[in-house]
Amino acid sequence: MTQRFTAMAAFAIALSTATPMLAEDTPTADTVVATVDGKEITLGHMILTRQALPQQYAQLPAEILFKGILDQLVQQSALAAAYEGGTPNRVKLALENEERALIAAEEVGKVLETGVTEEAIEQAYKDTYDSAEEETEYKASHILVETEEEAKAIVTDLEGGADFAATAQEKSTGPSGPNGGSLGWFGKGMMVPEFEEAVVALEVGAISAPVQTQFGWHVIKLEETRIKEAPALDAVRDELRSQVEQSVVKAHIDALVENANVDTSASEGLDPALLNNIDLLE
Repeated sequence: MTQRFTAMAAFAIALSTATPMLAEDTPTADTVVATVDGKEITLGHMILTRQALPQQYAQLPAEILFKGILDQLVQQSALAAAYEGGTPNRVKLALENEERALIAAEEVGKVLETGVTEEAIEQAYKDTYDSAEEETEYKASHILVETEEEAKAIVTDLEGGADFAATAQEKSTGPSGPNGGSLGWFGKGMMVPEFEEAVVALEVGAISAPVQTQFGWHVIKLEETRIKEAPALDAVRDELRSQVEQSVVKAHIDALVENANVDTSASEGLDPALLNNIDLLE
């Protein structure tokens, strides 16, 4: 029932019209925007409600959302006040889960604030790239045809002095043909295995024997090789920051759990299928 009400209220928000907030010098999260039988609804309640909206509603401007959110909170307050009896167990459990998750998120935020420093990011850069093995990149061109016979004939023409780029433009069926067969620079793992193996085996300037792949038959010319340079720190800063964040948070959690008195023995022997038994919450 609670889920159905929330969905209907959220839908009503999109149809609501705006209403201006009462003027106040310095509004805060504790600013009271309404009361329902003496129960206060604050600006903080409204802000958090907006943050929890489904994406399709959260994108609406505040002018549209304001009255809808306020109406929803007023309606919820009236319904909650009308409810008779003790707090249902499922509600108590949900509140405990929510409080645990929110406080844990606050702790993670503090850890990230102090642990993700420029020094940590620079160290992650050094750890990732200073010790990395050198990687060769290749610049090659190819001529793609349908049959081995065609490929062999092209090799013969090239060995006889035919220009590779001109031949590619004339005979290659691949998308690089109009560009003289040029594939630009690529590293290991970027081409299909048969093609890559042929390229790696070539000397610079050499032309391969016909190579078959899933795309057809290739005649390959290796133009140049180079050692791949490490990217600039700024180019990978966001990636490294994510790595540092994960590392810092994991280390903190691992230390906390290791030092805590954790006993999970009561869970042993329980049927995992119990997770699906929602009736236990009643």
